[in-house]
Amino acid sequence: MYTFITNPNARSGLGIQMWKSIELVLKEKNILYEVFFTKYQHHATKIVRQITADHEPHTIIVLGGDGTINEVISGIVDLAKVTLGYIPIGSSNDFARGLNLPTDPARALENILAPSHYTPLNIGVLEYEDKKRRFAVSTGIGFDAGVCHEVMVSKLKILLNKLKLGKLTYAGVALHRILTISPKKMTVTLDDERKIEFEKVYFATAMNLAYEGGGFKFCPKARPNDDLLDIIVVSDMPKLKILALLPTAFKGWHTHFKGIHIDSCRKIDIVSEVSLPIHTDGEPVFQRKHIQAYLEPEKIRLISAP
Repeated sequence: MYTFITNPNARSGLGIQMWKSIELVLKEKNILYEVFFTKYQHHATKIVRQITADHEPHTIIVLGGDGTINEVISGIVDLAKVTLGYIPIGSSNDFARGLNLPTDPARALENILAPSHYTPLNIGVLEYEDKKRRFAVSTGIGFDAGVCHEVMVSKLKILLNKLKLGKLTYAGVALHRILTISPKKMTVTLDDERKIEFEKVYFATAMNLAYEGGGFKFCPKARPNDDLLDIIVVSDMPKLKILALLPTAFKGWHTHFKGIHIDSCRKIDIVSEVSLPIHTDGEPVFQRKHIQAYLEPEKIRLISAP
């Protein structure tokens, strides 16, 4: 049986419209399914935790955006027992982009109902103070997290979603953040061994997939199942240079410029001199000075594209 977790408010109400179309297909094909609609923030986590508490195999299909994916993976009790499918209808869709999943909902459903390929997917963990949050795409501190925080309350996002230009929200907010941000000193430690001091850091991000922020290909070599996190730290650069380089990040052409630091590790520890915004898969976390990120030992099985 398929269990659908549906965000009815995804992309300014598109979620419920899309679900009605999907349900027609499910009924025509006599597919056994159940559906749960999210009603508030973190509701998907609560629903999925209850569903997977039996430690039995489940096939969970997410209809929503990257935020809904984040909530769903955060609620899974036993990652190895879950097969995950995704029908992307969010603003950024970096999860689908990074995994080359169909972005057309009808094609995505067809691929899920007749799967031919599966991908074992790493799941990341953000740890801060005594709390933990999972991520599928990325987690970061500084500029990129600040963009996520601002996008969450942006009226521009609602307007652009209605115009089917939602991903431009991130680009617009990013430009504003660059002009107003004050870069700070950070200490980054990789795998408990390599300690690197960075001055004037704009952001530091651990990525499980190549894209974040609505299509910025910050870590082009990131792979979803290589048991590694790819790291990007942007520091010691004039703001005008960052503004010039930002468009190149959509293609991943930014990585060879001075001030862009790319690495990989199994665990990263970041200490900032001041508290800064944090995010997991674009979902805001309260500001902190110290975070760690690493990968869960178990992978989840993802229904992937041929």
